[in-house]
This record gives sequence, structure tokens and C-alpha cells, in this order.
Amino acid sequence: MKPLLLDTMKVFVIFALCTCLFYFGLRVMHVEYEENHRYDMPEGPAVKVFQQEGHLLDRLNLFFKVGE
Repeated sequence: MKPLLLDTMKVFVIFALCTCLFYFGLRVMHVEYEENHRYDMPEGPAVKVFQQEGHLLDRLNLFFKVGE
């Protein structure tokens, strides 16, 4: 009975340590990427890719035909 309890405690401690390591790793990544501003205006020779052409019904019709 005692070896079973000891093995169970070892597994629990290893699980708790890995969970804490994972949690704090995610927190570090969050802090790192929180300072990254994704929606700033682009720098350099940026080109607008999408231009609204045509009517909304034309776009909807194309969506149903092509499935994209």
C-alpha cells in the first residue's frame, strides 16, 4: 500500500509542476505579445489588396456559385 501511495504522490507532484510551468509559460507569452500592436498602419510600400467592386448582390451570387 505504501509504494502505491508514494507513486501516486510522485505523479501528482510532477503533474502540478508541469501545470505550473505551462501556466507561467503562457503568461510570459501573453505579456510578450500584448505589447505587439497588430492594427498599426503598415510601414513601407504597402498596397491595398481588397477593393470593393460591384454590388453586394453580385458578391453574394459569386459566393454561392463558387463556395468561397
